Amino acid sequence: MKITAIKPYPVWVGHRNQLIVKVETDQGVFGWGESGLSGREKAVVGAIEHFAQFLVGRNPFEIGRIWQELYRSQYFEGGRVLLAAQSALDIALHDIKGKALGVPVYELLGGKHREFIPTFASTGSISEDGAETLESAKKLIARGWNCIRFFPAAWNDATGIFEPRESIGRTAKFLVKAREALGDDVVLGIDYHHRLSVAETASFCQKMPSGTLDFLEEPIRDETPEAYESLRTMTDVPFAIGEEFASKWQFLPFIERGIHQYNRLDLCNVGGFTEAMKVAGWSEAHYVDLMPHKQLGPICITATIHLSGKLQNFFALDFAAFRAE
Repeated sequence: MKITAIKPYPVWVGHRNQLIVKVETDQGVFGWGESGLSGREKAVVGAIEHFAQFLVGRNPFEIGRIWQELYRSQYFEGGRVLLAAQSALDIALHDIKGKALGVPVYELLGGKHREFIPTFASTGSISEDGAETLESAKKLIARGWNCIRFFPAAWNDATGIFEPRESIGRTAKFLVKAREALGDDVVLGIDYHHRLSVAETASFCQKMPSGTLDFLEEPIRDETPEAYESLRTMTDVPFAIGEEFASKWQFLPFIERGIHQYNRLDLCNVGGFTEAMKVAGWSEAHYVDLMPHKQLGPICITATIHLSGKLQNFFALDFAAFRAE
């Protein structure tokens, strides 16, 4: 079997961009992949078109070999654009191999570890008085979710600007009420989408009793692991980070230094199944659980379900930003 064509499709889906990639072969078997670098799709298309020039004619079964060649064959290695392209291609090659062998992709990864995939649901940004958000959380719990993620109050003002100090007080107050109302059995988290500073995050956490939150997702940016390491000394709230990480090397300092408790690994950013499995094994050795980040479309979601079914150190899958009616 040989690769005959690689076709990227940057498309507009709903309110966001999406980049899907089709890899075709001379035996009529094709695979689909998805890139996760939202908002930079044309840059990723350029990388995919470059890779296609030396991938056409190759054996699609040689997935690991192809991954290493794409990453290491030029002087400048890695980066988010190249890894987003590699992610889409790696997922598509696994799709081809699974179809050709007549097995689901999770069998290629070693077989499933569970019969169902736990997920967590999100309520969206905390409403003005919090009542609507709390009611939404109760409806989600009634529907069977036992893990709820919130987004902060005052997410943006009328001009689209986020003011952290206007958010953290209201958000902390709501979360204390939410814990009291929802009880201790439900897992509660919040995603600040790396919009806070170290001082703001510490202040936010210190406004709540210990045990209010089960996880705090991406409070600050990740470029400086030492900043997270400093923040780790200021709060006991578990951190969930890494959805924008491209390759195992970005995870390295966080895993090795014991900075966080959950990896928000994104299959469409990290390098596909090939790299995700390495991050997962490394995380298991350090007792860090996987909380995969789903990207934009059904290809990434489906691929992440296969990965999640395989993982031993799996916590829950980011299902959707979902508001119960």
